[in-house]
Amino acid sequence: MSERSNSPAERLRVAIAQTDVGFDPRANGALIRAQMREAARAGARLIQFTEGAMSGYPSGSGKDALAGWKVDWSLLRAELEATAALAGELRLWTVIGSNHPLTPPNRPHNSLYVISDAGELVGRYDKRLLSYSEVSEWYAPGAHPLIFEVDGFRFGCALCIEIQFPELFVEYAELSVDAVLLSSFSRDPMFAIQAQGHAACGAFWLGFAAPAQCSDAVPSGLIGPHGRWLASAPSDGASAIVIADLDRGSEALQMALQFARPWRARARQGELHRRAQVVDPRSLDVWRF
Repeated sequence: MSERSNSPAERLRVAIAQTDVGFDPRANGALIRAQMREAARAGARLIQFTEGAMSGYPSGSGKDALAGWKVDWSLLRAELEATAALAGELRLWTVIGSNHPLTPPNRPHNSLYVISDAGELVGRYDKRLLSYSEVSEWYAPGAHPLIFEVDGFRFGCALCIEIQFPELFVEYAELSVDAVLLSSFSRDPMFAIQAQGHAACGAFWLGFAAPAQCSDAVPSGLIGPHGRWLASAPSDGASAIVIADLDRGSEALQMALQFARPWRARARQGELHRRAQVVDPRSLDVWRF
């Protein structure tokens, strides 16, 4: 986890990418780096890519393309290193989904690499709660949350089906994140609805990155701490990036940021409610009107 800034910014511009994800790291890497340049030109400090953005993901035709993990890991690493170098050149924090190899015969992790604006790999989030097919056939689960900081904004990471596990998002709320970056390879419209709910309950921003080929169901975008979409990509299957600001001074977000967020943090600690509890026979008797 990077050190906290002494003077946090009131606003942070981010880019949420919607890439057409294939199984050739060279093609994926070229598109990723093109979108990084576009984000930098728009003034973004961070860009988020989808699950498997660099490596591909074992869904549909990917199950054949990645079968047995007979992939060129050295090529994948070279593309990641080239992308890290560009992140340093552009001074752009970059969060990329990719498969991460372990020592054989262990299965890979399904991961998000976090690359700083100095071009350094500063953390890796490994998907902790997997689908049945993932944990049975494809991946080794991770074990820890990941938090990193950009200009005084704290970020947490999550991947795809983890949207189904609210305890992960409660954990990030308790860790005082300002935003959760959720990268997904899914065509389930419920994921977007659940993402809105988690953002609203935690009073944090939520970056939702999806591949272009799934955008007709759930396009990429940014959800505010009030649970509403602030910006979204087209749902036409095209690659795109969404540029939006995490703005602490936004008038529309003051109820969520200034009131809901601190109150819910206090409520989760429980002390105030414990002190307010009473001993009353009418409270204890739950079998009468």
